[in-house]
Amino acid sequence: MMLIPAHHFRDIERKPEYLQPEKCIPPPHPRPAGTMWFIRDGCGIACAIVTWFLVLYAEFVVLFVMLIPSRDYVYSVINGLVFNLLAFLALASHCRAMLTDPGAVPKGNATKEFIESLQLKPGQVVYKCPKCCSIKPDRAHHCSVCKRCIRKMDHHCPWVNNCVGENNQKYFVLFTMYIALISLHALIMVGFHFLHCFEEDWTNLLQAYGLTREETAEARISLHEIKQPLKVSSTECSSFSPPTTVILLILLCFEGLLFLIFTSVMFGTQVHSICTDETGIERLQRKKQRRERRGSWKSVKETFGGDFSLNWFNPFSGPCHPKPLSDRDWVRQVSSVSDTENTETTTTTTEEPSEEPKKEDFVEVVDE
Repeated sequence: MMLIPAHHFRDIERKPEYLQPEKCIPPPHPRPAGTMWFIRDGCGIACAIVTWFLVLYAEFVVLFVMLIPSRDYVYSVINGLVFNLLAFLALASHCRAMLTDPGAVPKGNATKEFIESLQLKPGQVVYKCPKCCSIKPDRAHHCSVCKRCIRKMDHHCPWVNNCVGENNQKYFVLFTMYIALISLHALIMVGFHFLHCFEEDWTNLLQAYGLTREETAEARISLHEIKQPLKVSSTECSSFSPPTTVILLILLCFEGLLFLIFTSVMFGTQVHSICTDETGIERLQRKKQRRERRGSWKSVKETFGGDFSLNWFNPFSGPCHPKPLSDRDWVRQVSSVSDTENTETTTTTTEEPSEEPKKEDFVEVVDE
């Protein structure tokens, strides 16, 4: 066995037993077809619950603090419908991104029998992951949280408790877009609400106790009426007390501003990755991969599911699924030794099928 001087290889990956195909056996209980995909990660589950809680908090403040107490029914109905529609689409996109298989490679298929069945020719290589014992197709990477190799993996997002890969990138893009839209919408409504309440309701409440004698005489208000507490209601602004309303709105402003910035950046990076046909991991590794890149428009259509239509914005319609992996998708061609060293692959040829693989390719993804 030949080892290459790679400082980032762990000691366990240098052990011979990790590199032997005969050590790879299929999982004893394969996941049945149609089973819901869900990652049992404590941090990811907590982040997903927090995401839903923050959206529902925004829903509560928008409805019960700003819209329902308002006397402008047209304003309340229109903004309520828009905000609830965007919130529903955001949560639906979040569920689809979390519960959709991102493109996991079959686990445990790097067996000796399967490698021999590929009938590799001289100069051909296969990528083998020592962690999940899978043969990795092009642009697949191993996720340490999902414990699987994911096709066209971009990154692992704890907020959706899943990897962003080939099959669920559309849902993640829609999730970030809709969260950014409801954050912006909430900030605009909070701004109008503050202006309306301070200028027309709460300001009038303070001015009502500061009437001068001349204004009182002109208004024909008796001295007895002035000494009595003036019942000026602020129910048009909120059914809560002014201090409680201010606290709820300030918290909503902080949440909306934070998530508007965060999701806008994520949305921009995802769209850029789709248009350039380059995942986040590929961009960070800066590998000069010799592969044919798809055009930006073709990549966008494959990600969002065909030609431009309303289904692009529908979290219930899927992307264009690629064809099932064939035998040639597991095999890659290496033209020179330098290419093999640059890509750090596991090499297996038909000339010596019994030899142990020469090199291993393992990409460990740091949790984000």
